[in-house]
Amino acid sequence: MRRIDDLDVTGRRVLVRADLNVPLDGETITDDGRIRASVPTIQALVDRGAKVIVCAHLGRPKGSVNPKYSLKPVAVRLGELLGRDVAFAADVVGESARSAVNNLEDGQVALLENLRYEPGEESKDDATREAFAAKLADLAELYVGDGFGAVHRKHASVYDVPKLLPHAAGGLVVGEVEVLKRLTEDTERPYVVVLGGAKVSDKLGVIANLLSKVDRLIIGGGMAYTFLKAQGHEVGNSLLQEDQLDQVRGFLNEAAKRGVDLVLPVDVLAATHFDKDAEHEVVEATAIPKDREGLDIGPRTRELFATKLADAKTIFWNGPMGVFEFDAFAGGTRAVAEALIASDGFTVVGGGDSAAAVRKLGLPEDGFSHISTGGGASLEYLEGKSLPGLEALQ
Repeated sequence: MRRIDDLDVTGRRVLVRADLNVPLDGETITDDGRIRASVPTIQALVDRGAKVIVCAHLGRPKGSVNPKYSLKPVAVRLGELLGRDVAFAADVVGESARSAVNNLEDGQVALLENLRYEPGEESKDDATREAFAAKLADLAELYVGDGFGAVHRKHASVYDVPKLLPHAAGGLVVGEVEVLKRLTEDTERPYVVVLGGAKVSDKLGVIANLLSKVDRLIIGGGMAYTFLKAQGHEVGNSLLQEDQLDQVRGFLNEAAKRGVDLVLPVDVLAATHFDKDAEHEVVEATAIPKDREGLDIGPRTRELFATKLADAKTIFWNGPMGVFEFDAFAGGTRAVAEALIASDGFTVVGGGDSAAAVRKLGLPEDGFSHISTGGGASLEYLEGKSLPGLEALQ
């Protein structure tokens, strides 16, 4: 992939596809991690005198204008982080966008409104998507792909626009790919992967692929209960995907056949119901009462997981160990994060809820070797899939 240093950007209009999909509470950004991660590439272009046009998506407005998903608060925060005004276009490729772009001087920045307001951005119809891509490309002279969190999507701004303009990968994408290569090529061992989150079905492909690559696979979070049930244990009212039991039994057998140490919880915090103040107790993971649901891994499991991570030379973690949004059930996720921080190995937090948990729990981001900005993209790369946005930048 070409990098931005390979482009002559001075005085030229550069369309930067960034990932600014941040959580909002009304107009308040509750986690600006993705905006901060986008700043270095934008700043580098500004410093070289480019006219920078940033485009991104937020949420799922499904091809129509919805003020709930406006990028306007993001423009304000981006301006604060850059230390300069960021012009905001009230549309994506309309009159406001053209005016904002035409008024840019060298070293200035504009942000277009939410790409997903336009039906063409996510269209499955190639002609519809390409028509919208042509309008986007018409705003600029060069293209920089820097939205790693979207590179697994075959969307107009990610896949089609690079075909229409001279292009390069931004620093964020280059950095993410370098990290993922370390996780898939000549990985230093022991290699341990920690997977959590709600559903096994979200991670079927990555589990299947990793069983041939890792030394240990640690399973926590809501998905652990399907594994426990597949072993024949009672899981009470815990999150369970009955339709995945046969698949999970296959994973358990494959891990045993390959000599992969597949580690499951030995105790859990079992609550009366799903609530931040729910009454709960520590119970054996193999005997969860029928009227209770597991909302976090227990104290012995936290110690077990930390022990299994202690000698690792490479660690990839994706997915919380419990309902970390509730303080009472955040201890397991904190314990895993702290085990990564204590590790001397190469430690990667795989984006999504894991990255959000690190920030919510107030843990030092520099305690990890890398925190990815793209959970889904990271998982699909590790699954061995071809990512459209990376293809387009080759």
